[in-house]
Amino acid sequence: MDPASPVLVEHANGAIRMDHVVVTTNELERTCRAIELATGSPLRRVREAGPIRQGFLRVGGGGLVVEVVERQGLPDGPAWFWGLVLNVEDLDIAAEHIGPDGIGAVTPAVQPGRKIATVRPELGLGVPVALMTA
Repeated sequence: MDPASPVLVEHANGAIRMDHVVVTTNELERTCRAIELATGSPLRRVREAGPIRQGFLRVGGGGLVVEVVERQGLPDGPAWFWGLVLNVEDLDIAAEHIGPDGIGAVTPAVQPGRKIATVRPELGLGVPVALMTA
């Protein structure tokens, strides 16, 4: 069965697409292998960042990135969905629209030339969400 076409609507925060989803695990290789088996998308790179390791896979035709984060000290068990990052047309305008009680400061992202801000959990979105420049 072919996937359904997306329904595009305008949103006040200027969200234009999903940039990536984040999965947390206690074993990077196991989780990346499972995602590759399910999607046919191979692990593209691993980044060592102190106490965490990050694996990156690009899935589907739209270029969605799955970021798999392995944290030291996690108990054995299955991986879990941690959160998502949405691209917005203008992050400064989105942050102003949401306000400082709803979103953290706009800061440089890991990717050169991009910016990111994390939506505060107090907004009750259910999962962590960050907004990022495209």
